[in-house]
Amino acid sequence: MHSSSDLPPFEALAAMLAAARTGSFSAAAEELGLTHGAVSRRVQAVESWLGVAVFERHGRGVRLSATGEHFAREVEQAFTRIADAAADLRSDRRAAKLRIGVLPSFARLWLMPRLGALQAICRGCAIRLLVEHRVASLEGGEADLAIRYGRGRWAGVESTLLLAERAFAVAAPAMARALRGRGPEAVLGELLLHDSDTRLWRAWCDGAGLRYRPRGGERRFDDYDLLLAAAEGGLGVAIARWPLAAAALEAGRLVRLQGPEFDAPKAHYIVSRSGEMRRDVHALVDALLAQARADAPAATVSRTAK
Repeated sequence: MHSSSDLPPFEALAAMLAAARTGSFSAAAEELGLTHGAVSRRVQAVESWLGVAVFERHGRGVRLSATGEHFAREVEQAFTRIADAAADLRSDRRAAKLRIGVLPSFARLWLMPRLGALQAICRGCAIRLLVEHRVASLEGGEADLAIRYGRGRWAGVESTLLLAERAFAVAAPAMARALRGRGPEAVLGELLLHDSDTRLWRAWCDGAGLRYRPRGGERRFDDYDLLLAAAEGGLGVAIARWPLAAAALEAGRLVRLQGPEFDAPKAHYIVSRSGEMRRDVHALVDALLAQARADAPAATVSRTAK
């Protein structure tokens, strides 16, 4: 990064651009509210800094040299970027911000596809996502809301159920075809893919009347979307957590396998500060719940599809 001492003054660059636009130092001086001599000195400062002339003098006017045209174009673009960045910052400062703490996998699989609709509903606020594996602190002011995965019991906050999950076994299409009609025992013969622990596969085995037996080579993933990607790539069989796996199933990248379907022991909750009174926060909660309700009919159809 350049320090300010490495660059010519902003005013000198502005004078150069004004002279380029108007074709004379006198016209540039009038535009900028300066004297002819002040514009001339500022242009000379730019040329001294560059080590080359940026203007060709002719008659009573000036025109950019080939080098000057290239340099002026780059400076003009830089000024535009500065103006755009300033406009964005001013707009961001004027708009109220609502920060949502969320896990990376939930953000990618469910929240991001719906963020545009949420922002359209909450027009007066800029929604910002704090995407982290750690739990964002509501009490400490890190976030205004959080979407947490668990059993809904956290001290010092209020929680509202957003999405419950249904769970069932899935695999990539080729693996699913190979397993068709062979029953749950054949599914367990494949490499099992896990997220943070083995509970979902243990619950699936209980529902199938089978005993879970850990095997060497089973893979674990901290992010659920990585687990789904591994299953889509044919690395093994996975437990789909509906609705997070909805897109992969609807697109045919994953196929449901024979075996039980059950309620997942954990769910996704909207978490807010106790006694939260801000209307924009409540509006965002309502918008999130509306998005979850809109998914429910499609979820029933997709889960029962053969």
